[in-house]
Amino acid sequence: MTIFSVSDQSLRVCLLVLPESSMMSLASTLDTMRAANRIASRTLFEWQIVTLDGDPATLTCGIPVAAQSKLAEAQAGDVIFVIAGFNQDKHVNKKQLKLIKIFIRSFNSVVGIEAGSWILARCGLLSGKAATTHWEDQEEFARQFPRIDLKADRFVIDGNICTTGGSSPTFDFMLYLIRTRYGYPIALEVSSAFIYDGVHSATDTQPLVSLGMLENNEPRVAAAIQLMEQHIDETISMAEIAEQLNLSVRMLEYLFTQTLNLPPGAYYRRLRLQTARRMVVDTRLQLQEIAIRTGFNSLSSFSRLFRKYYQQSPGECRRLAG
Repeated sequence: MTIFSVSDQSLRVCLLVLPESSMMSLASTLDTMRAANRIASRTLFEWQIVTLDGDPATLTCGIPVAAQSKLAEAQAGDVIFVIAGFNQDKHVNKKQLKLIKIFIRSFNSVVGIEAGSWILARCGLLSGKAATTHWEDQEEFARQFPRIDLKADRFVIDGNICTTGGSSPTFDFMLYLIRTRYGYPIALEVSSAFIYDGVHSATDTQPLVSLGMLENNEPRVAAAIQLMEQHIDETISMAEIAEQLNLSVRMLEYLFTQTLNLPPGAYYRRLRLQTARRMVVDTRLQLQEIAIRTGFNSLSSFSRLFRKYYQQSPGECRRLAG
């Protein structure tokens, strides 16, 4: 079992943030997990933010990020993300490197974000492995660590060690993690939440991570999803969608099952319920109005399906969201 194995269990994540890290790299890691939890309406990721000394880590933008504990007192978990940026060599001395190397043993996987790959390399964890780092540093990285198989990829996975090249590649990596562990539909919804249509791949075997890439690889499914999105309030039948795409209903079902591992009707219902949940949490609209706006013919049917999907009623969801 790896962090990429299909599972419904939450991942326990430790974020080791070093001074002069990029806010974008931190956000690409942290906010994708936050969005996945919100979209799934359950805890897919639980995280703790730690620093070497427990003091706030000041990012390159000058904003301090508070730590929940110092590294030596942090809890073990499933995966640790080492997030670093400028001057990583000045922020981590040999004694601290030894501490990091020892602490990493408490985790099944480790991910070096941006200059985090330098920290892993200095710990000796990348020797003989494939890895990447920010493109600006690749020449110097290769010179200092000749035993590492340096790749120009956006992110690299080699066994239980992963590395990314910067903030946008980190976003791609997180979508890949969500997709492989929790399913393609959730990854699509996280991507959509950030209006992210990137079509980047890490390697030739990287799965799809966004609707933008889906348009290139299976445009008929992407076109069907776009029709569904255009008909949230006044629903459209699978027969109508198939007709507009010059497909049979059977072919439409086959394409969705092969691409998303969901029949089109189930994906459409999920899409409408996700839209409804955002309205429940983010607006003060009456539940009856939300049911109408998301294509349900009655409040009772809407509430029944909402409870079945989210394990709580719309009213309970709104109260718990505050």
